[in-house]
Amino acid sequence: MLDYETLRIVWWLLLGALLIGFAVMDGFDLGVGALFRFLGRDDAERRALLESIEPVWDGNQVWFILGGGAVFAAWPLLYAASFSGLYLAMFLVLLALILRPVGFMFRNKLEDPRWRELWDWALFAGGALPALLFGVAFGNLFLGLPFHLDELARPVFTGGFFGLLHPFALLAGVVSLAMLLMHGASYAALKMEDPMAARARRAGAWAALALLITFSAAGVWLTVLDGLRIVGALDPAGPSNPLRKSVETVAGGWLLNYHAYPWMIAAPVLAYVGTVLTALLLRAARAGLAFISSAVAVSGVILTAGFSLFPFLMPSSTVPVASLTVWDASSSRLTLFIMLVATLIFLPLVLLYTAWVFRVLRGTISLAHVRRQTGVY
Repeated sequence: MLDYETLRIVWWLLLGALLIGFAVMDGFDLGVGALFRFLGRDDAERRALLESIEPVWDGNQVWFILGGGAVFAAWPLLYAASFSGLYLAMFLVLLALILRPVGFMFRNKLEDPRWRELWDWALFAGGALPALLFGVAFGNLFLGLPFHLDELARPVFTGGFFGLLHPFALLAGVVSLAMLLMHGASYAALKMEDPMAARARRAGAWAALALLITFSAAGVWLTVLDGLRIVGALDPAGPSNPLRKSVETVAGGWLLNYHAYPWMIAAPVLAYVGTVLTALLLRAARAGLAFISSAVAVSGVILTAGFSLFPFLMPSSTVPVASLTVWDASSSRLTLFIMLVATLIFLPLVLLYTAWVFRVLRGTISLAHVRRQTGVY
């Protein structure tokens, strides 16, 4: 059996991989949902755009479920603190996600343009709102969340929903929204024919520019934002008790890892290179390569956040010593090992099934075929 320290690191890496998987796979669904009303100029064009994601959106949700399950089983303190303290924000995310299948099902039930317009806006909200709120959540991790541990080591959240709308958190939300708009536009450019593909290429290039600007602005802000640093001795294989460490607040503290581990600079480099390549490839009408480079950019942005926060999982703004880290918020060694064995068995099956589905659904969606089906020319 692997030692406790190694298992904790492995599960931190797996959590990051699941987040990247969710952002890459479900991210283009959200991006297309946020854009389709603007990329499609009439009902047939919008239906064609929706048909590009309807067969795959529910399968892509598997990554969201896997991520939540991993947090629940591998990091129970993190699950308890985040899912209770951020209940209202998560409820809004789930409500927006629920709008997607409902919109897919009910949009075409009536031919009334007002009915379809209503569901088009609902599908827009179902794509744009989660994309924004996921970024706001990550932004609040850098700010720290207002919670502490009571005498029974239970997380107690002392903040409210509107306290999460700090300017830096909103900027992180715009980073996330721009990132997924770029990713969704790349996918739409790959799956659609002109003129929607041409519109998607232009939208993706503008979203890439917005991502470059906002991602850079967030990085500059981090140079002056207070971050946390563990001081003194720490046992990476010790018991899961967050109160056994010492923590101090340091200006620009979230950038210290890049001095301690210079190789981590690869993450923001991936984000920048992937974003620039996506914009250039979209302008050159190389949608397939643009989608790949967009996925690289998405991975780089998420890795940048994870590397910057390491080893913190959920910092506390009110009682910094109560912050949850990789070393003191995990399940037992045996639990992590059993889960790792199960993951090594079932995760490859998920990947193989996903690859098979996308192979079966490869190719572009014909607007002429959609018009024949709908009778709209």
